[in-house]
Amino acid sequence: MPILLREDAERPLPRMYRVRQKFKRDHLEDIEDTVRRELQKEEIRSRIRPGMKIAVAVGSRGIRNLSVIVKCVIEEMKAAGAEPFIIGAMGSHGGGTVEGQLEVLHTYGITEEAMGVPVTAENDVEYLGKTSRGIGVYFDKCCLHDVDLIVPVNRVKLHTDFVDTIQSGMCKMLVIGLGHHKGCSSIHTADFSFFGDTLREATRLILSRAPVGFGVAIMENAYDQTSLVEAVPAETMLKREEELVMKARENMPLLMIPDIDVLVVEQIGKDISGNGYDPNILGKSFLLKEFVLPVPQIRRMVLLDVSPASHGNACGMGIFDVITRKVFSQLNLEQIYANDVALGCLEDCKIPLVAEDEQEAVRVAVKVLKGNDPEKLKIVRIRDTLHLEEIQVSEDLLDVVRADARLELIGPEKGA
Repeated sequence: MPILLREDAERPLPRMYRVRQKFKRDHLEDIEDTVRRELQKEEIRSRIRPGMKIAVAVGSRGIRNLSVIVKCVIEEMKAAGAEPFIIGAMGSHGGGTVEGQLEVLHTYGITEEAMGVPVTAENDVEYLGKTSRGIGVYFDKCCLHDVDLIVPVNRVKLHTDFVDTIQSGMCKMLVIGLGHHKGCSSIHTADFSFFGDTLREATRLILSRAPVGFGVAIMENAYDQTSLVEAVPAETMLKREEELVMKARENMPLLMIPDIDVLVVEQIGKDISGNGYDPNILGKSFLLKEFVLPVPQIRRMVLLDVSPASHGNACGMGIFDVITRKVFSQLNLEQIYANDVALGCLEDCKIPLVAEDEQEAVRVAVKVLKGNDPEKLKIVRIRDTLHLEEIQVSEDLLDVVRADARLELIGPEKGA
């Protein structure tokens, strides 16, 4: 049975135009050389000694050049006579299972063959204690007792669920990534109003008990290019990460169209953001109560696909109004539920209305708009919240594009 009246199903949709958004382009020209210089700094190199067993913690985010950076870190450690290996550090991602986490790492090119060292995942954790608000802190048992040094490698960026001076980065990887499924679930019992405090306390507890030597911080610009790689000693990790969070905020991309009737998102995924999409860009969230970046007003949202690297984990789809049958057919409910139950946000995994295809999905979203003129629709299409250099806008938004020096009209959509 059709879900739209015939006149609604046959209503023409507006012509779309390609638009370029302009951001700062500062990035590293030679990533490998940068990594080597950072690992050879005296305060870092002196911590790596021959025969040391070193756990290099790698997570589940879609970080550009991740395999290149990790490979260089490994090579520098081996050149110093150490015995590094890679351990998955991604909390409840990958379904919270060893097999799922290894599959995620392999997707990013983190394999034993490519890295030249063992690649492992664990689920055994040890209880370390509680924060001042009674939140239990757990940490990987192998890293506590069987290694000489722990080195988290992670991107520093704004978090998708809370605002604080410390957000996503090396510290969060120690607390949640190496807390594995149990530690992740425990930490996420903390209210997001004091989540930053919880991360700081848990990080200090871990640093006092585990042999964390240093971390490798990665930052990206708005074009998803590597803009910084920095080795940070453990004793300055908290302070330096707060400084890097401020730099990350300045490099975040934006969706520069301020008023949108229907936003069409081509894909979400765990490789794009922890929420599948970045709430800091769309201004839509079940958890985040404050947006530190300018965000658009969006009335309805349509989702077309799930990224291949997300393996059916469509965590975040609940914020959308309409999805396509293609999205629905890919859903890995076990992974989605493990992720959202650990996060404590069941709204994220609710399944929206399912339309047959993109055309029907957009028409459904248009139909349920309130008080709009169907002849003057403000529709925007983006690939995802990680790739915002080129977007598409409907004809009624062309005046907005022409009035903003940060926006450049390229032409009609491809194939139009």
